[in-house]
Amino acid sequence: MSEPVVLIAGFEPFAGEPVNPSAEIARCLDGESIAGHRVVGAVLPVSFTEAPTALAEWLDRCRPALVIALGQAGGRSEISLERVAVNLIDARIPDNAGLQPIDKPVLEDGPMAYLSSLPVKAIRAALHELDVPASLSLSAGSFVCNQVFYWLAHLLATEHPGLRGGFIHVPWLPEQLVAHPGEPCLPLSTMLHGIRAAIACAVTTATDLEVAGGTTH
Repeated sequence: MSEPVVLIAGFEPFAGEPVNPSAEIARCLDGESIAGHRVVGAVLPVSFTEAPTALAEWLDRCRPALVIALGQAGGRSEISLERVAVNLIDARIPDNAGLQPIDKPVLEDGPMAYLSSLPVKAIRAALHELDVPASLSLSAGSFVCNQVFYWLAHLLATEHPGLRGGFIHVPWLPEQLVAHPGEPCLPLSTMLHGIRAAIACAVTTATDLEVAGGTTH
């Protein structure tokens, strides 16, 4: 009997960056076995028209037991465990196809928001045990990352019942700071350590921790 699959989906580089850490993580983890699950790594296009279709195709192809989408959040200092996907596209910059939608819904007549089905508080605790910087986030932005997070949650709610998934943002890599001097970053090895722990926690934790994780502003 083959191992169940965990799908890890990163993104190609965008906004002139030579690399995207989310894609590097997906490529590095592809083929690994974590907590009795085989990891399949995918790289999605940074395209409002193509990314949702690519995501749906990967889900249909892999039939995973868990899916985690990853994205680059330049300027953040920690691995960000996203809690909320909103039904809004408001692109500050164009995608890689040159499209820049402003104040458009991800899905007409869709819910205003979806919550992650990952045990995000348990994952945060697991990463902190390993001294990997991690935090909960209430905003995945309004670019392609949030769009994919929303589409993922919508597909899980409507076409893949029982499948768990969510979105995690990662900081810049050290080599990207040539163009962003003084900004925070994390080595790829630290990010890999954290995402491996996130996968292991997600596939072994049925109920999230009941601990405070909100903000006052």
